[in-house]
Amino acid sequence: MSAAPETLQPFPAHPFDDDKLREECGVFGVTGIADAANFVALGLHALQHRGQEAGGIVTHNQGTGFHSARRFGYVRDNFTSAKLMETLPGDLAIGHVRYSTAGSKGRTEIRDVQPFFGEFSMGGAAIAHNGNITNANALRRELIDRGSIFQSSSDSECIIHLMARSLQRDIPERMKDALRRVEGAFSVVAMTRTKLIGVRDPLGVRPLVLGRVGGGWVLSSETCALDIIGADFIREIEPGEMVVISPERGLLSYRPFEAKRSRFCIFEHVYFSRPDSILGGRSVYETRRQIGVELARENPVEADLVCPVPDSGTPAAIGYSQESGIPYAMGIIRNQYMGRTFIEPTEQIRNMGVRLKLNVNRALIAGKRVILVDDSVVRGTTSRKIKEMILDAGAKEVHFRIASPPTAWPCFYGVDTPQREKLLAATMSEEEMRQHLAVDSLKFISLDGLYRAVGEAEGRAADCPQYCDACFSGEYPVEPADMLERGFKLKTAAE
Repeated sequence: MSAAPETLQPFPAHPFDDDKLREECGVFGVTGIADAANFVALGLHALQHRGQEAGGIVTHNQGTGFHSARRFGYVRDNFTSAKLMETLPGDLAIGHVRYSTAGSKGRTEIRDVQPFFGEFSMGGAAIAHNGNITNANALRRELIDRGSIFQSSSDSECIIHLMARSLQRDIPERMKDALRRVEGAFSVVAMTRTKLIGVRDPLGVRPLVLGRVGGGWVLSSETCALDIIGADFIREIEPGEMVVISPERGLLSYRPFEAKRSRFCIFEHVYFSRPDSILGGRSVYETRRQIGVELARENPVEADLVCPVPDSGTPAAIGYSQESGIPYAMGIIRNQYMGRTFIEPTEQIRNMGVRLKLNVNRALIAGKRVILVDDSVVRGTTSRKIKEMILDAGAKEVHFRIASPPTAWPCFYGVDTPQREKLLAATMSEEEMRQHLAVDSLKFISLDGLYRAVGEAEGRAADCPQYCDACFSGEYPVEPADMLERGFKLKTAAE
């Protein structure tokens, strides 16, 4: 889910210089379960890594109708209040955790927080969206010209307005009608008075899974959120599939879009999804460990210790250690209790940088040649600070090994990335990046190596890639129409 600003915005500064790609959003829905809102709150808590800015829940009760609550901050700080949860009755509910992905950070309003709700002639409907609509600007202009009045800056609100203008006979059909107009990436969880609906875009860029708990059904961005409520994982919603679940007819599956070859986001395997989730029938943890194995095969180096940059680099570091035979060690320790609003980020605190979150285990590091394994390098600011911390602790050498290829292109499908010129790999070669970071060596896994790690034995198919890897390759499976309109330049043959 994202906002739709008028101009390209820079990568939003985190108070403590968090140099990571930002997660998109998480969606969760249940039906056929008493006190459904409590289950949704638990599911959203498990999906908190996908969005920490805000969250919302909408429920429906047969006696009292629709109810909603939207709040800024963590799920644990809002949706654990018995008083609040009592205002969300019903056995049907959906929820959303949000991280804005198009530059609205710092000016988000409560009206931008999903799920969104609309009243139609056949009843109300609520919708929660993970992904990004790449033709949202054109759709918004068209809808406003025809009289629509937008209440938020979110691209997702376009779906509600398109549904309102559809002439189809019921809400699921109106949703099909609306989503056929939408380009980009979308995993949608929606609800009417009696139905729970889940949809993935034809390329299946963003994840969506189906589960069962008791006599009810569950839709979730990831399987880890099924585990927290004791639900059984049934299957993934297929790319281009819509499921409609109701008490009268059970689960029905439709194929409202033209069939296309799947292009699931490969960065979900690298970083976004939780390591205890299952993607495409594969353990995310095992895939990340295998990335480390491939990384060690491609880029060996003599060293004394393999240390992860916690926590996202941990499985790859374990794999690198196992393959290389170099001992694994927790050379960097994360402070698990520092919240996002832990302290007012004054200039003095800002200068502390990552030291507020990470501390070097000096007893292990001193006098050692250290391999640091991280999931990615975006702007390189945090990597430089971590390197300085390792050297300050007495390390003899610092070698970076990165569990993804160089991130040289922005994502327009629901991930908050900088403008291209802010990406280190867009303006520097690998050797120039090594010099910029001032480390003894810097190596990335190859794109083919990453594909092998996720189960593609022959690597990446050049003519038709099996995944969306645009952030590495610059090959966008859906043309980013809004960005082209604003002046973004696609990859040229020379690049």
